[in-house]
Amino acid sequence: MSLPSLKDQFAALIATPSVSCTQPHWDQSNRAVIDLLASWLGALGFACEIQDVAPGKANLLATLGSGPGGLVLAGHSDTVPFDAELWQSDPLRLTEQGDRWLGLGVCDMKGFFPLVIEAVRGLQGQPLKQPLLVLATCDEESSMAGARALADAGRPLGRAAVIGEPTGLQPIRLHKGIMMERIDILGQSGHSSDPSLGHSALEAMHDVMGELRALRAQWQREFSNPQFGVPTPTLNLGCIHGGDNPNRICGQCSLEFDLRPLPGMDPQQLRAAINAKLQPLAERHRVRIDYAPLFDNVPPFEQSADSELVHLAEKLTGHAAQAVAFGTEAPYLQQLGCETLVLGPGDIACAHQPNEFLELARIEPTVQLLRQLIQHYCL
Repeated sequence: MSLPSLKDQFAALIATPSVSCTQPHWDQSNRAVIDLLASWLGALGFACEIQDVAPGKANLLATLGSGPGGLVLAGHSDTVPFDAELWQSDPLRLTEQGDRWLGLGVCDMKGFFPLVIEAVRGLQGQPLKQPLLVLATCDEESSMAGARALADAGRPLGRAAVIGEPTGLQPIRLHKGIMMERIDILGQSGHSSDPSLGHSALEAMHDVMGELRALRAQWQREFSNPQFGVPTPTLNLGCIHGGDNPNRICGQCSLEFDLRPLPGMDPQQLRAAINAKLQPLAERHRVRIDYAPLFDNVPPFEQSADSELVHLAEKLTGHAAQAVAFGTEAPYLQQLGCETLVLGPGDIACAHQPNEFLELARIEPTVQLLRQLIQHYCL
């Protein structure tokens, strides 16, 4: 088959919805996106392997060349949900507006794949000494099930991996972890005129939040990394629900919170510290307290500043490697033995926002950068 133009590839990917979301009414299959990428990469000579992760959800691993080592260019094939009424244009149609392309996923991060294909097209005919792998995953924006499945399979990929998440073409070698947790308290309802008739879940939760805030203060004293814009770990009390009427002792209360640990902080130790505070409160208030993650945590990520990939990316971009607060699939690729870096053309400030865009001026520098990375690791 003849490959579509770069712009037509962008348009086709954006017109193929692949929302992943914890809310079932939003969640969609990514298989049509995977099939598009497989057809284009197959036309360039890649051997394309589709890995089914869950019904309607799949990863693509496309390989050009063979042997150990090589380079992995990676990204996710899904997008977040969108508010169509807040967009100035159709979010599922590529729209050119001045010096930008607009569309859902153009920045975060379907648009990375056409740029990879463009980089490879410019190197056709040159024999590879080491393999080039293109990885497209599912469900990064929700459960990270695609990257987790790869890590669980334990199959080595390449010597180095670059994830094209939006970083403004600045190399990122550190990011915080993500823990989203839930605490449920079951007390005993009763008439509010007599406190002895019940055990207030709301009052118990008040003390739970006090302990969480105290732990947050402790962790912020103990852990700090000046490379991050927010140098300490954060804990956000996100939402709370409980009770039903002013004249009833609150019988049930739930809290959901978000914890962003720094590299070097162990999520299991953090959970153990929280659990140690909860049991005495349960006994004091005579309530039941259940604590569990909303989903598996994303580990903090750190690639050594002295690694070959970091030195190369700093040399090619002219920027020192930085740290970001948002999470990526980097820890899972690192678990497979890849030196890993996050480096892509978009801007994180417009990701997950109406009117998501990619600056046209970023296209050619990204293609050239990808070709230089391929030349270094594969040619």
